[in-house]
Amino acid sequence: MAFVNWFKRNLVVIAGLLTLAYLLLPNVIVTVFSFNKPNGRFNYEWQQFSTDAWKDPCGVSGLCGSLSLSLRIAFWATLGATALGTAIAFALVRYRFRARGAINSLIFLPMAMPEVVMAASLLTLFLNMGARLGFWTVLIAHIMFCLSFVVTAVKARVMSMDPRLEQAAQDLYAGPFQTFVRITLPIAAPGIAAGALLAFALSFDDFIITDFNAGSTVTFPMFVWGSAQRGTPVQINVVGTAMFVIAVLFVLASMVIGNRRNRRKA
Repeated sequence: MAFVNWFKRNLVVIAGLLTLAYLLLPNVIVTVFSFNKPNGRFNYEWQQFSTDAWKDPCGVSGLCGSLSLSLRIAFWATLGATALGTAIAFALVRYRFRARGAINSLIFLPMAMPEVVMAASLLTLFLNMGARLGFWTVLIAHIMFCLSFVVTAVKARVMSMDPRLEQAAQDLYAGPFQTFVRITLPIAAPGIAAGALLAFALSFDDFIITDFNAGSTVTFPMFVWGSAQRGTPVQINVVGTAMFVIAVLFVLASMVIGNRRNRRKA
């Protein structure tokens, strides 16, 4: 009876932990198989513990090249989408203009429609413009795809900002630039950072839009897809594990920095 009562009190926590474990299970499998030494081409069955793949992550031809390309595209796509998305978010929240409601609705279209529709539409646009498919078409497509997510994240933060703080700065003879740099930007920074991280993850991970608009360019997701047809190198698991660990460390560092700032304020 005591166990039943305890289970009822902690049902939500238990369900949350089980869900989290289910979501992290693929990452655990990828990490485990990054230390595998398969006998054949496919890394689907555990054979023997080995660190050979970790010692030579670029041992597979084209892997590190595609990874570097994906990181460069994700970096520039994040910069472009964050800059444009932040400006659009401030414009939609702070200003009143014609078609504002329509733009607000259109912002959500890329998030709501299937990726294949946007990919085909962008491909049609590039072909009609006579553009050569490659790095630049993928970059433009990723910026267009990530833009809506950045706008949504930054817009939520800007809407929660207290305008009296900026008015107080102006009352203290701060100019528009000083007010933006010292008041507006620091307050909006968490939303901008969240949008930037989301844009980077979406760009680095994207396959459908990239596949339509890449031409002969091969990004890391496209390399993984192509490799899966012929055999799955262990180095792919190594790269996936490394990216996951870096993301976790980044989140933990952000939490530690945030806790320190809260303690200082307290």
